[in-house]
Amino acid sequence: MPIKLENVGIAVRNLEETIAFFTDLGLTVLGRDTVSGEWADTAVGLDGNHAKIAVLQTPDGNGQLELFEYIHPDAIETNPTLPNEIGMHRVAFSVDDIDQALEIAAKHGCYPLRGVANYQGVYKLTYLRGPSGILVMLAQKLQG
Repeated sequence: MPIKLENVGIAVRNLEETIAFFTDLGLTVLGRDTVSGEWADTAVGLDGNHAKIAVLQTPDGNGQLELFEYIHPDAIETNPTLPNEIGMHRVAFSVDDIDQALEIAAKHGCYPLRGVANYQGVYKLTYLRGPSGILVMLAQKLQG
């Protein structure tokens, strides 16, 4: 059976703020919608499911994020995941210029957790907290 990753879904506090962050990093909005109804309740497993959504795509066309801002039921605040916690971990992006990407992230109040690491001279990479506490990895392949 062939399988293909469609997208990564992320519930967010503020859809517009999160869209601005990811589009500034280079993703584009493919579409927006408001979803509700029996089909949405069944698919997601929440009664009265009602959310604003947006689908964003990476410039290469291979990666997509589906962002949700819940209207009903109310969104539940949780502590942002730590890198060593079990469960959904992070979303990772390759970038051409990590310094430029970090400048863009900083305009949104998002900074590396600790700094930028050099992985064996192959990648410069960092984890940062994006909007709604989303853990985002940025990696720049070094010329070798």
